[in-house]
Amino acid sequence: MSDITLLDGGMGQELVHRAGDRPTPLWSTQIMIEFPGLVAQVHRDFNAAGATIATTNTYAIHRDRLTGTPLEPRFEELHAIAMREARESGARRIAGAIGPLGASYRPDLHPEAEAGVPLYAEVAQLLGAQCDLLICETVASVEHAESALAGAVQAGRPVWLALSVDDLDGRRLRSGEPLSEVLPIAEGRAAALLLNCSIPEAIPAGLEVLARGALPFGAYANGFEKISEDFLKDKPTVDSLSRRRDLTPAAYGEHALGWVARGASIIGGCCEVGPSHIAEIATRLRAAGHRIV
Repeated sequence: MSDITLLDGGMGQELVHRAGDRPTPLWSTQIMIEFPGLVAQVHRDFNAAGATIATTNTYAIHRDRLTGTPLEPRFEELHAIAMREARESGARRIAGAIGPLGASYRPDLHPEAEAGVPLYAEVAQLLGAQCDLLICETVASVEHAESALAGAVQAGRPVWLALSVDDLDGRRLRSGEPLSEVLPIAEGRAAALLLNCSIPEAIPAGLEVLARGALPFGAYANGFEKISEDFLKDKPTVDSLSRRRDLTPAAYGEHALGWVARGASIIGGCCEVGPSHIAEIATRLRAAGHRIV
């Protein structure tokens, strides 16, 4: 059978559930200050569930997200804290997460390459010295893909590009552009192409597109009902999003094994996918004769 890399699940939502506080626009970042060690515990739980990669809690640590907040002068420190907590997980590899500039699911807010590339490069170089690879996550447009890759490769680490597709048509990015337009951009720069933070049902169509390229590919979906209009407003919080009640570990595991059947070699979970979901995937992979690497 196949060698499968098993990613962890969604850090941000897991932190919200465990901390029990009302989330803010910087919920997953602020938690590292207010609840030291909680991120490390989530990492350990995903590792115990079978994940072989710990993804750093750095998705939202961008200068534009911190501007005007008490965390603004702690940019470098926050990256160091997140890296330290990831390294305590015992995971085989550490992936440095780089989220979108501006906001998630808002390609209209993404800066032009002249401004975006150096910002991605700065984060990549902060993370690259201590991680095994970088994941540019929730990439929602062709311009975003160009800028994120151009910046991230400057750290000298393998870069995985994770693309967020339209929930109604997995063949398109959230910008509306064809997913296929990313394939030539990724060639020679990305080490893998993934789909992330889209509903599981949209993933198969997207994987068919990624399979046309030469890179390893995979997916990690979210567990939201949909991306609501309120979440697309300025400085949103996850209060605007509803968790699916039907996406049990068994249901998500069924989706994930279906992606493997389509050629995916890297799978895991995004928002609202917890350790129990990852454990279910690990169990199913082993039962099907796959090796988790």
